[in-house]
Order: sequence, then C-alpha cells, then structure tokens
Amino acid sequence: MLSSIASTISGKDSSPRPPSEELEVDVLVIGAGPTGLGAAKRLNQVDAASWLIVDSNEIPGGLASTDVTSEGFLYDVGGHVIFSHYKYFDDCLDEALPKESDWYHHQRVSYVRCKELWVPYPFQNNISLLPPDDKVACMNGMIDAALECRIANTKPKNFDEWIVRMMGQGIADLFMRPYNFKVWAVPTTKMQCEWLGERVAAPDLKTVTKNIILNKPAPNWGPNATFRFPAEGGTGGIWIAVANTLPKEKTIFGKGGSVATVDTDKKVVTMQNGTTVKYKKLISTMALDSLVDKMGNQEMISWTKDLFYSTTHVIGVGIRGERPERIGDKCWLYFPEDDCPFYRATIFSNYSPNNQPQASVKLPTLQLADGSAPGSDSTKEGPYWSLMFEVSESSMKPVDVQNLLKDTIQGAVNTELIKPHDEIVSTYHRAFDHGYPTPSLERNGALNKILPKLKDMGVWSRGRFGSWKYEVGNQDHSFMLGVEAVDNVLNGATELTLNYPDFVNSRANTERRLVDGVQELKFGQ
Repeated sequence: MLSSIASTISGKDSSPRPPSEELEVDVLVIGAGPTGLGAAKRLNQVDAASWLIVDSNEIPGGLASTDVTSEGFLYDVGGHVIFSHYKYFDDCLDEALPKESDWYHHQRVSYVRCKELWVPYPFQNNISLLPPDDKVACMNGMIDAALECRIANTKPKNFDEWIVRMMGQGIADLFMRPYNFKVWAVPTTKMQCEWLGERVAAPDLKTVTKNIILNKPAPNWGPNATFRFPAEGGTGGIWIAVANTLPKEKTIFGKGGSVATVDTDKKVVTMQNGTTVKYKKLISTMALDSLVDKMGNQEMISWTKDLFYSTTHVIGVGIRGERPERIGDKCWLYFPEDDCPFYRATIFSNYSPNNQPQASVKLPTLQLADGSAPGSDSTKEGPYWSLMFEVSESSMKPVDVQNLLKDTIQGAVNTELIKPHDEIVSTYHRAFDHGYPTPSLERNGALNKILPKLKDMGVWSRGRFGSWKYEVGNQDHSFMLGVEAVDNVLNGATELTLNYPDFVNSRANTERRLVDGVQELKFGQ
C-alpha cells in the first residue's frame, strides 16, 4: 500500500479562528504555492496594504510540495529543482534557508533512453552516439531542415512544424514527437510554438556534424545545467520555510482557507466554513478554470473550454541496496519509447541523502521488481535509494490507473533502471489533476480574453495554472508572478514575467533586481 501524506514535513495551521467570521483586507491572496507566497512575501516587505493569504491545504507549497511515505521516502510533486532567472527570488530563498548546510548543489547529469542507449541531454545535440542508421536519418533530416529554413518565409504554424523545421524528420520521428506526446498527452500538431524559448535546444548543424566526426558528446546546455536542492524536506521544505517568514496572523491554511465562492461585484470571497473576506484587490493562484467556476461567470467559463491541461501521475519506488553503478550520479532521465509508461524518471535519492530512510532503518521487502513475493517478511536494514517517475494522462492519452504502479515498475526493469531481483521496500502513487498547462493552439486566444477581463474586475489571476503559461511556470517564474502582481496592484508596475517571457528567460535577465524605492509604495497608487 502507498501513503501520500506529508506527515513528517508539516507546517502549523494558522492561529485558531472562529468557524465563521467577517474579515476585510486591501489585498487577498488565494493559494500558498510559490506564486501566492511570492505575493505575500512582497506584500509583507513593502508594508503598504493590509493583506491575507489563504490556502485549503494545511501545508504550503501547492504543486511544489513534497510527500513522505510511511517508510520515510520523500517524493516531490514531479521533477523540481532550483535554478533561477531572478536575484530577488534567490534572496528570498536564502533568507528562508540561510545556512550552507541547507542546500546541496548539483551538476545536471541527464540522459535520453533511446535504442537501449543512454544519449546525453539534449538529444538533438548528441546524435553522434546513435546507431549508424539512425545517425544518418537524423543528419539527413537536419540538412533538409537547414536548407528549408534558408528559404522559408512563414513562421511554423504549430509545435510539430517547428520541430521539423528546426531539427528535421529524423529527430522528429525518433525522439521529439513520441517524447512530447508522452509529456503533454496531446499530439505536437495541437500545440503552439510560442512557448518554447529556452526550453528546447535548437541544434547547431556545424557543431552536431563536428561531434559526429569526432564521436564526442555535446556539453551541458540550458538554464538548469547546475541547480540546487534542499538538504531537508524536499522541494516542499523550501516553501514551508518561506511561509514561516510570514506573520502567522496573516495566513489561513487548512479547512478555514478553502474557497467556496468568489463574488467580484461585491468583492467578497466566501470560504467553505462560512467566513467571508472582503477585499479591494484579489490575487488568485488557483487554476483559472476553477476560479471562473467559483465566480459563476458563464461567459468566462465558456472561454476556459479552450484551455487544456494534462494530469500528472507521480510514482515512487524505494529500493533496498547500494545505488547501482549504472545509475551513478544521474539526475533525471527521459524516455520517448513505448517500453515504459513514464516520460521521465528522477533518481530522487541522488538529490539529498535525506530523501530516503537512513541505512539503519529496518524495513520489510514488499516485493521483488519482477513482481514476485519476497523470500521472507522479516525486516532488514538498508541502505536505500529511490526513483520517482512521471506519467501524463488526458482524454487523448488514457492511462490504466489500476495497473500503473505495476506497469511503471515493469518499465523500470525494461529500461534497466532496476533489476528483476531488486527488493522494493516502498511504493507511492499520487495523481495531480492539473499537472501541466498545455500550450495549445487555442491557449493565447482564451488568455487574451480572460486575463484582461479579470483584471478589470480587480482580479489578478497568476501562477502555473492561474495564468496558464508553461513558459513561465517554473518555481522562480511562479514566485515572481506573485511578486510582480503585487507591484502592479500597488503602483501599476509592468509584470515582466507574465507579459515578456522571452525577456525574463534571456541571459540578459540572469540577475534582474526589482526597482529601488519599493518601501515607498502605497496601496492604490
């Protein structure tokens, strides 16, 4: 059996309040994930308006939280690591977890599993390691794509066209199409390409050719080539620590923070327990479709039908034994092929030694990886290591949920992550309904109608699903969406992260600080 409770990584509920009361603030923040906490942090810093943050979960973190199994294995809500485009974000995290011992720092070691080979990430820059026939197919496609790009006078209409134009048919068929379908649970033809930015590396034909001739891999690429991870509590521990820097009297977490309705005419939010909060401005980080549903606005509800998302299943497997040499210092791995249901696997035990029980802890073996029963039901000591898998689901990509854990373990055997005789001592499975906000062809049209209309109503809908922009959906982006929403509420400052994703993701923005004089901001300016 699995456990998906965070019992050993817990925050404390807010100060006790009457079951039903009337509250009034200048700014109400709904949701205590990274975006909501970024907003609250900024409100607390500038001290220019009365405010309150509410969340239906007792433990802050939202989609960046961490669960703990009964055996003591930690699992994040999907693959999260800390890398940043913002100095302000770094400073807030360093304030919450200030000691050097609070963090582990890692070089990304990431591979793609293809043709029973481990191809270094990004795949399109490392086709030198493929079998000869696949190497030829990929190179032919890249040459054709380069020639086509020189004469093309139109932009790609969708993500699929972008892939073929940038990388060619060979890489498209071998990796990009099957992998992205496993991630997004929709075909690449149904996705736009404006979201890409720095998230997909466009191959350089000369460099790839040189690497093929020299038979060498490409160097690390991307903003997460190095990253840090908390020593204790998983990713969720970061956001518990950030929440602990806020005044408790301005937080309502748990049952009292569960929103029932949002009345934008009267500017009143009613909680499930009957408490009402009257506000002047509302920053909502709940999913955009959920927000307009709680508002009861039928026009906007119809617009959200053009917003698509996938459900994410997170599966964890705890294993007894020394970490295998074949695993080494790998961080996360990509799986485009159909011999496993997961698109990504993270060696979660490599991020921190505290992500699994200590070796002295005695646990029984639940099963062997091949599904057979253990030879004994007695408890034994470790050491232990763990794998965390992600599987996407949508109406276009259904999942056999009842057998998903079993299928995942078999997929791990198929891809040589674990051996058939490995002893499994812990399993975990939890589904997150809103997992990925899909950058669909229809997305921008819907957002361009919904977000401005909400703002006219005094509602700033921000966050991974609040603003539905995956290109600014990492933890640093999400946090700053909240920070910048507050600055826009207080003094009309431009929300760079929301409106200019390409800029905030550019190298020119690696250490952007907020403008000076923030202490002079006044509510309603």
